[in-house]
Amino acid sequence: MRSSLMFTSLFLGLAVSTFAAEVSSERHRVIAGDKGKIVRFDKTGKVDWTCDKVHSVHRIQQLDNGNILTQQGWGKIVEINSDGEIVWSYDAANSNGNKGKRLEIHAFQRLDNGHTMIVENGIGRIIEVTKKGKIAHEIPFQVSEPHPHSDVRMAHKLENGNYLVCHEKDGRVKEYHQDGKIVWDYDVPLFDKDRAGGHGPEAWGNQTFNSLRLKNGNTLIATGNGHSVIEVTPAKEVVWAVHQNDLEGITLAWVTSLEVLPNGNIIIGNCHAGPENPQLIEITKDKEVVWTFKDFENLGNSTAASATVGVKGKVQR
Repeated sequence: MRSSLMFTSLFLGLAVSTFAAEVSSERHRVIAGDKGKIVRFDKTGKVDWTCDKVHSVHRIQQLDNGNILTQQGWGKIVEINSDGEIVWSYDAANSNGNKGKRLEIHAFQRLDNGHTMIVENGIGRIIEVTKKGKIAHEIPFQVSEPHPHSDVRMAHKLENGNYLVCHEKDGRVKEYHQDGKIVWDYDVPLFDKDRAGGHGPEAWGNQTFNSLRLKNGNTLIATGNGHSVIEVTPAKEVVWAVHQNDLEGITLAWVTSLEVLPNGNIIIGNCHAGPENPQLIEITKDKEVVWTFKDFENLGNSTAASATVGVKGKVQR
């Protein structure tokens, strides 16, 4: 039976079908989540399809089979095919001993072996589950003040089998060995500024959202309300950074999603920055802006999850 969570064509007369995103060039297809839905855009910024009733979304993983792995609320992970059918799901809130406990899921990843990595905020563990939902591997993670909403934003299993984890509230990125031991950690700096509340450009902090391990061994970190992306060596030296006002005509706010394209360019997710700023920005390592994406009709000011679609070559995300 077809799921009620459907992809709905926006060429069937819905009101938003005539609205196209503002793109600086016909460069990337985009999939992004906001306003309780996931929307895919073609290179011109027109909507291909939309998926409603997914609630808040912090992660969208484009799978090799064309499906997407995302979330349906903070407690459930779903894999959805191009017809809008849920072909796999995992109810984290009610599985493997979690029923009745406070829990949120923000970080997850489909692995090469078919298992799915899931980080259970509030429970304090990273698990890998099989297609049948059985735990194949489990380790604990460590935070100073456990909280189901802010323990972890994004996490990635690395090629070496370890886990790179962004502890949002702690402002810290940690690499955990497969046995749970911390083998590398980094305190995201405040750059000699005082903390300031809020979510927009006026805020300030180090609530890191995302990180990627680069091919050169360095770690690329989206600093969240630090309004920046920094590249850090294993010795914890910052060797490259783009800060809030480094890009001409653009203000960075809560920096969220990260992608490193095959040509080395970086795509930055710019959340809570207001309608005068793009939600996605592609830059070179020389901080040249080569592409931007903005849509405050189908999306909005809380676009925290996004990915490009159909890029040739391997994209780190």
